[in-house]
Formats: sequence, C-alpha cells, structure tokens
Amino acid sequence: MLTSASAPALTIGVSLKMYFGHAQTVTWARAVADIARSHPALARGAVDLFVMPTFPSLVPVGAVLEGTRVHLGAQDLSWADEGAFTGEVSGRELREIGCDLVEVGHAERRSLLGEDDRMVADKVAAAFRSDLTPLICAGEAIRSSRSEALADVTGQLDRAVSKAMSEGTAGPVIVAYEPVWAIGAPAPAPDEHIVELLAGISAHLASRPELAGSRAIYGGSAGPGLLTRGAGGIGGLFLGRFAHDPAAISTILDEALLLSEVSA
Repeated sequence: MLTSASAPALTIGVSLKMYFGHAQTVTWARAVADIARSHPALARGAVDLFVMPTFPSLVPVGAVLEGTRVHLGAQDLSWADEGAFTGEVSGRELREIGCDLVEVGHAERRSLLGEDDRMVADKVAAAFRSDLTPLICAGEAIRSSRSEALADVTGQLDRAVSKAMSEGTAGPVIVAYEPVWAIGAPAPAPDEHIVELLAGISAHLASRPELAGSRAIYGGSAGPGLLTRGAGGIGGLFLGRFAHDPAAISTILDEALLLSEVSA
C-alpha cells in the first residue's frame, strides 16, 4: 500500500482519465520517469508521486516506471475479487501487475455511471482486501459554507469506508478533496476554502484510529502556486489536464521541493 507512517509530507498524483491513446500514454510515462529519476524532490523523499493511466496501459507504464520512485495507480476497480463479471478488473489483478493504489468514487463515475455510496463502499473494501490504497474522491456538489461542505465531505468518507470498517480491513486512505463545482473550472476553489476543508478532513481522518496514516490532498483544477499559497496547509495535489505536459509535473515538484526545504 502507498500510505505509511513515514510517508513524505506531500503527495502529488496524476490521472490521465481517457484523454490519451496507448502510445501517447507510454511516451508520457517515459518523460515522467526521466523526471522522477533526476528530480531531487523524489530523491530526497520530499514527495510521493503517483500516476493513473487507463487499464490497457497499466502494465507497460509499470515497466517504464520500474526503478523510479513513481507509484502506479488504477482509475477504478471491481467491487468483486473474482468471478463472472464481464469487463471488470479486480483489485487482485491490479495488485498483481504492480499497482499500489486505486481511485474510487470520482464525481464523473457517480454522475455518468450511476455509482452510489454503496458501490463506492464496496469498491473501497475490495481495494483494502487486495492491499491497495484507496484514493477516495469526495467533494460537495454545490458551493456552500465551509461548515456545510465539511459535513458533506466527511459524511461521504464515513460511508465510503463503512464496509471495510465492518469487515475489519480498513486502513490508511488518500482522500482527494474535489469540490464538484470546481472540477474542470478555470481556477480552483479559493485558497482559504481548500486549506480549511483539508484541515477538517485531516482532523476527521485522525479521529478514526482505523484510518491512521491517511492523507488528504486537493484535486479540482489544481495547478502551480497552490501549494505555496497554501503555506503548508495543503498536503498534496491530484492533477488532471495540467499534467498532460510532463514539464508541468516538474514545475510542481520544484515547488514541492522548495516548500520542504523552507519547512525543514
């Protein structure tokens, strides 16, 4: 699993969604691997970096990333461990091919594919059973007060881990706080909103002993400068289209390294 007590202070991740073809994905991964091999943010352990390509590209991307410090993640998994589930991919297989984490509960899957809280909880439990760190996406649908948003998000998280809790398999998670109203927007949510929500999410996670070691990061039109403006209150970024240019990842890693040096 990706999370641990000795994890770096910052976590940076990229989901490619379904923007790239296979060849383009592998080319992109090679560029990211080159950055990872030489960037001091990874060499010094200041940052955990993960990437999430599409299912067909997981194995070749994993091979490209071999020997780097980049973690491989999947964008989804089945709620079942095995069986007659046409078109599904199990957590067991994802773990077998080298995945460390898997995304669950993104707003797009909820809105486009009808995934509800029960399905999310089933998938989170399946991830834990396969020794994968669940990256749980959570965020309020409409802009609201920070107290209302926090209550909404923590409620989503509690429901997401409920089955794993009942099975006794729950462990550390990564929460990608993504206010739905900010996804794909020209700019992220206001900095103070992000910092306050992440603090509240982190406190909520810390109050659940079963989830000890969990992390909260921000996704939702995240880009350069946000970590700096957050002044240590943002534990990482879950990047989308901004990171389609590998050089943009290097820019974020530069910023993360500088922050780690300032706080050292």
